[in-house]
Amino acid sequence: MTLERFAALAEAYGGDVARWPQGEREGAAQLMAAEPAQVRDILARADDLDAALAAYSPPRVATGLVDRIVAGAPRPPAPRPFGWLVPAGMGAGLAAACAAGMVLGARLSTPPVQDPDSIVAAVSDEDVGAYFDEEA
Repeated sequence: MTLERFAALAEAYGGDVARWPQGEREGAAQLMAAEPAQVRDILARADDLDAALAAYSPPRVATGLVDRIVAGAPRPPAPRPFGWLVPAGMGAGLAAACAAGMVLGARLSTPPVQDPDSIVAAVSDEDVGAYFDEEA
């Protein structure tokens, strides 16, 4: 274990090595035997932080403050019995507008066919043969 790793563990778990993860304690013990002066300084800083954290006490809340805050909070509106009608109507209107647009677009894009035989007669036999002729 390096001194940097030891310092990081001391900052994370405190100055009492017994609170460190089990897998890190053996390496910490070996480093404590090899570098006692540096390890002592690191543990002293961690102990100071532990003491400061232990001395902290959260501020006390005045009696009834929580109840007053909850009582003053806005309430959600009561559900309306037919509240789903407005979104459903908007969805139906959108669907109708889309369908109308598709019908109008299809109607305007293709000319009406007056005589179906005129479409067939417009293509000659030579034109059709060019598509099916294997040698061409």
